[in-house]
Amino acid sequence: MIGNIGLVVGLALLILLALRGINILLAVLISILVIGLTNAIPITDIFLKHFPFGPSGAFSFAGNFLLLFLCGAVFGRVMAASHAAQGVAMGITKRLGVQRTLLIAMLVCALLTYGGVVVFVVMFTMYPIGVTLMRQANIPRRLYAAAIALGAGTFTMTALPGTPSIHNVIAARNLGTDLFAGGWYGLLAAAVMAGIGMWYLQSQWRKAQANGENYVTHAKDEQMAALAPRPDQQLPSLFASVLPIVVVLLMIMLPRVLQLAGLSADWISFANTQPVLWSSFALLCGVASCFVLFAPARQAFWATAGQGVDDALLPLINTAAVIGFGGVVIQTAGFHQFATWLVELPVPPLLSVFFSANLISGITASASGGLQIFMSSLAPVYLEAGVSAEILHRVANIAAGGLDSLPHSGAVIALFTLMGLTHKEAYKDIFVVTVLIPIIAALVVVAAAMAFA
Repeated sequence: MIGNIGLVVGLALLILLALRGINILLAVLISILVIGLTNAIPITDIFLKHFPFGPSGAFSFAGNFLLLFLCGAVFGRVMAASHAAQGVAMGITKRLGVQRTLLIAMLVCALLTYGGVVVFVVMFTMYPIGVTLMRQANIPRRLYAAAIALGAGTFTMTALPGTPSIHNVIAARNLGTDLFAGGWYGLLAAAVMAGIGMWYLQSQWRKAQANGENYVTHAKDEQMAALAPRPDQQLPSLFASVLPIVVVLLMIMLPRVLQLAGLSADWISFANTQPVLWSSFALLCGVASCFVLFAPARQAFWATAGQGVDDALLPLINTAAVIGFGGVVIQTAGFHQFATWLVELPVPPLLSVFFSANLISGITASASGGLQIFMSSLAPVYLEAGVSAEILHRVANIAAGGLDSLPHSGAVIALFTLMGLTHKEAYKDIFVVTVLIPIIAALVVVAAAMAFA
C-alpha cells in the first residue's frame, strides 16, 4: 500500500514540478527518490543502477540514441544557417497566401520535421516568420502556436512512415522492423490528424473573428520578428530549399526500395536492421547537401555544427531523464500490477496496445519516453499474443503520441515559453490538436487494423 501511494505521489510530484518550471532532471531525481524509498528500493540501486543503466535507464537510452539526436540537431542548425528552412517557409507562404497562415504553419512544420529537423529548431524557425503572418492575417497567437504543434508534434512524429523521428527509430530498433512498418496505417492516421486538426483550427479562427478576438502583440514578438528574413533578403528557392530534406528521405527509402526489388547486399541488410545508424547517416547526407548547395552553410560551418551539437544535448538529457524515471517506476510492484491489468483487459490486443502506450506516455509526458518504456516492458507480451511486429510498431507509435502532450509536457512548456503564452491562454487548442485528435486517429487505425488483419 505504501509503495503504491509513493508511486502516485512521485508521479504527482513530477507533474507539479514540471508545471512550475523546475528543471526536468531535478524534478525526476526528486520524484524517483520518493518512489524508490516508499517501495523499499535501495538508494544505491535507484541512482546507480535502475535510473542510469537499467534496460530503461537514462544513460542506456542516451548511449543508444546519442548519434541520432546529434545528427538531427546538426541538420536542423545547418538548414537554418543556410536559410533553407526559411526558404521553405517563405516559399510556401508566397504560393498559398497570408490568408492561409494556419495551413502554412502546419505544412512547413510538417515538411521540416518529416525531413528530420528537430522540433525545437522548427519552433525557432517558424515563430519569427509567424509574427508577420499573424499580424497581417490578424490571427490570435494561441492558434498559431497550435498550428505549429499540429505540424511539428503529431503526424510527422509518430504516424508518417519513413521519418527519422526518434519515436519511429525506437520502435524499429526494439521490434526489428524498419522505419516504414505499418505504412498504410500511418498514412491513414496522418490524414485524420492533419485533416481534422486543420478543420478545428480554421473553425476556431472563424469563431475568434466573430467574437472580435484579434492578434495581440507581445514583447517576445518584437524580439523574434527581428530574426525573420528581411523583405530584401535573398533566400533559396522553395525547390532548392527542400532538396536537403528530399536527400534525407531518399537515403532512408533507398535500402527498402532495393530490397523490395529483390536486390541484396551487406549494406542493404545493415541499413534495414540498424535504424539509428542509417537514419543518422541519412541526416549527415542532408547536412552535406546543404554544404554543397548553399554558400551561407559553408560560412562558419564547424561553428554551426557545434551549435547543433549543443542543441541536441538538452533534449537528449531531458528525454533520457524521463526514461530513467520510467526505469525506476518499472521496478515497483505497483507498476507490474498496473501492467498486468493493462495486458489482461478484456479487449482485443490492439486496443490494449492503444491503452497501454497512451497511459505510459501520459505518465511520463513524453511520447519517446513512454514508447521506450512500453517497448522494453510490454511489447514482448503483445508479440507473444500474436500481434505482428509491423502493426505493433505503428499502433504503439501513434498511440504514444496522444497523452504525451499533457500540461507538464516539456515540448508544450517550451512552446509556450518561446511564444510568451500561458496554459490558460493556449492549452485548450494544444490539447485538441495534440491529444484529442491523435487519440481519435489511433482508434481509427486500431479499428482498421482489426478489420483488415
